[in-house]
Amino acid sequence: MQIDLQIAKLKDWRIQHKQKFLVAGPCSLESEEQIMQTALGLSGYGVNLLRAGIWKPRTRPGTFQGLGAEGLKWLKNAGAAAKIPVAVEVATPYHVEQCLKHDIDVLWIGARTTTNPFSVQLIADSLRGADVEVMVKNSINPDIELWIGALERLNLAGIKKLMAVHRGFSVFNPTKYKYEPLWEIPTKLKKLIPGIPIICDPSHICGETGLLLSVAQKAMDLQFDGLMLEVHIDPQKALSDAKQQITPEAFKNLINSLKTTL
Repeated sequence: MQIDLQIAKLKDWRIQHKQKFLVAGPCSLESEEQIMQTALGLSGYGVNLLRAGIWKPRTRPGTFQGLGAEGLKWLKNAGAAAKIPVAVEVATPYHVEQCLKHDIDVLWIGARTTTNPFSVQLIADSLRGADVEVMVKNSINPDIELWIGALERLNLAGIKKLMAVHRGFSVFNPTKYKYEPLWEIPTKLKKLIPGIPIICDPSHICGETGLLLSVAQKAMDLQFDGLMLEVHIDPQKALSDAKQQITPEAFKNLINSLKTTL
């Protein structure tokens, strides 16, 4: 049974794109220089959105938690210099408030937040009346109902420019992936919500760079609308998820290696 949501077509988003929707940028915004160099490194490679983590929901304390709202102006400046719109993950109404204040182009809800309907509802309420595009990652556990519920809550708050992001799922017995792709779940989502744009995040699925191309190609073969990849000017020095980030040059090579029209 299909779910009736009012979803705007991807062509109606303010973000210009060609055949596929490409999101790229560092896991975390670490400094003004880092985000500027990464953005300029991605310029000209067909990237539609520059992503960067401002507030990081790290699994354990004591790790890099992000720079907070101070980094938003650096992200905007980097996006402007590279002529790429920008995207930020939000997990609280305060995050939403700060992003809207700094005119962030696109927001996304992360996997840990999607898992909690209370958090999603608070974000949806804070977005009511806003004209903004929102991407929603699948819940960290393999429960399609949580993913659907998050999209429904945002849609009921008046957000029509919605996109689903497949980033893999936490399972008890993981295989070669950090987060199991379980392709049948995003495939089912596409059937249940016709017209929902969906992109794949191979960086989180893989957890390291060696498998990125095969996962990205699988997403293209399944007619996903695009990709989200973590790109850092110097991945070895990254303060978070260093193993899964690639350089702008490696990003270009990966995209050029895909057997699809981008």
